[in-house]
Amino acid sequence: MSRVDQRGVSLVELVVFIVVVGIAVVGVLAAMRLTTAASADPMIQKQALAIAEALLEEVQLQPFTYCDPDDANAGSAGGAAGCTGGAGGPSDESRLVAGALGPETAQGEGRSSATFPFDNVSDYHGYDSSTAPGIRDINGTAIPQLAGYRAQITVVQQGLGVIPVQEALLIRVTVDGPAGTNTQVVLDGYRVRYSPNSLP
Repeated sequence: MSRVDQRGVSLVELVVFIVVVGIAVVGVLAAMRLTTAASADPMIQKQALAIAEALLEEVQLQPFTYCDPDDANAGSAGGAAGCTGGAGGPSDESRLVAGALGPETAQGEGRSSATFPFDNVSDYHGYDSSTAPGIRDINGTAIPQLAGYRAQITVVQQGLGVIPVQEALLIRVTVDGPAGTNTQVVLDGYRVRYSPNSLP
């Protein structure tokens, strides 16, 4: 058999092939590592979404009355002027004159207060779970597995087509995942004052 008939790969060709394949594999692994590091953990994303959905539903199920439900005139008032203190007063749940929506702080209203719980959609404006660290259920019981999450709620007046601004609210729930996860979920919902004298 002559040397011309022999076929195969030389040692140099084999080494070059191994080097080229090695470089390609390192490049692919580096790209996968960056992609994995930048992507949110699906469990954290799902938990944040579940928290946001639960809070949005809780807010939307609250009454949206003219007067604070604790007001003596809440069940019969024909408008904010019928509340104790009149329009813009401490019992006016729209408080267009006084400005910001929010809980009746003079009564000490709080989301999980046993004495004066939030009792109107507008009471949730400005809620921040970091004031009572961690996520808590409606009774105020902390959920330890969700301790790293933070929820914030804003409620603002916003007209909807023919519905005037003082009769509709935009509710925004923002939930941030644990530190370092770069996870944030924002849910918006609306609540219209369709039953202004309905009490809890």
